[in-house]
Amino acid sequence: MYRLNVWLRAHPWVWDLPLYAVFVVLWPRGRSDYLPYAVLLIPYLFLLPLFWRRRYPRVTAVLIIAGVIAQYSTEIWASDRGRGDLALAVVLFNLVKRGDRRFAAAVAGCILALEISWAFVWGASWQFSVTAFLASVPLNIAAWALGEFFHAREKLTEEEGARAELAASEEKARARAAVAEERTRIARELHDVLAHSMSVIVLNAEGAKLMRHQDPESVDRTLDTISRTGRDALGELRRLLEVLHAGEAGRSPQPTVTELRALVDQVSTGGRDLDLVVTGDPGALPASAALQVYRIVQEALTNMIKHAPADATGRVEVGFGQDGARREVRIEVVNSGGTERPAPELPSSGRGLAGMAQRVEMYHGELDAGPTEDGGYRVSATLVLEDAA
Repeated sequence: MYRLNVWLRAHPWVWDLPLYAVFVVLWPRGRSDYLPYAVLLIPYLFLLPLFWRRRYPRVTAVLIIAGVIAQYSTEIWASDRGRGDLALAVVLFNLVKRGDRRFAAAVAGCILALEISWAFVWGASWQFSVTAFLASVPLNIAAWALGEFFHAREKLTEEEGARAELAASEEKARARAAVAEERTRIARELHDVLAHSMSVIVLNAEGAKLMRHQDPESVDRTLDTISRTGRDALGELRRLLEVLHAGEAGRSPQPTVTELRALVDQVSTGGRDLDLVVTGDPGALPASAALQVYRIVQEALTNMIKHAPADATGRVEVGFGQDGARREVRIEVVNSGGTERPAPELPSSGRGLAGMAQRVEMYHGELDAGPTEDGGYRVSATLVLEDAA
């Protein structure tokens, strides 16, 4: 049935076949029965424009009206009103169906004038004229009403199609936005993992070269740190690749605030004096917030490794606040200026502060980062956790 409907919509001329059959069934009648059939068939020529009524509705209407005028003004065909009335009703229906109501109203006025003129010119009596006129009115009213019905149905179909296309485009836009958001998140995770791990590895490798003749034992410890950091980085990358391939189901446990000590120790292994101060209870902290705390500290320490001199000291303070309807988690990472010359600049993606800002924005907090008076650097972030209830 569906295929049939599609085929009929693609071939609308099929619907015209019953109409043409009616015109053929209405055998021509004339006042002069002795005239040859060729003359009586001439009114059929007036109906030929109906074949182009869909492509040229106004031109067809004008030609049909002209043909009916010629028919009604000639005694030979004046009594053959059936085809003329039906043809006029068809063009009226066609105009209304296309929504051309103004032109359809003008055509309706012409039809009314033609019916009145025929009734009073060719009517045998007053009663016959009135009856003939009133008989054509319901036909044209039905044609107008039917045209309105099909016009409304087509408009409804178009609106439903437009709504379906809009819904599909919105769904595609949401899918693209979700993909873009996930890519941004993964890019941020990759940056945090690689920037921190590679910075630790480079820093410790350069320190090992300097200490290999002075303290061979420290070189072994440094190489252990490099190996452990590289393995951790590979594990993080493997986890992110699993997310790319498997989506949410492929996510393994994320770093938590309990690993802050290991993170700070990893940086301290390179010879930096780095303290960690944690206050409050992180136990009731949501996993997503805990991840943001870890990543912010990680990125701040990465900046310290990249830009601070080797003898610069640092301090990491994390306050988890009190569990309640509104909870503020405060993070502060500060390093001093140091006296030695800064280490050679490591490559930077420029996404560190931007990534921290995005993480803070997720929890409606604030981020403040900038140099200190003694030539060091300070990163301060606040995450605001509010109870949804």
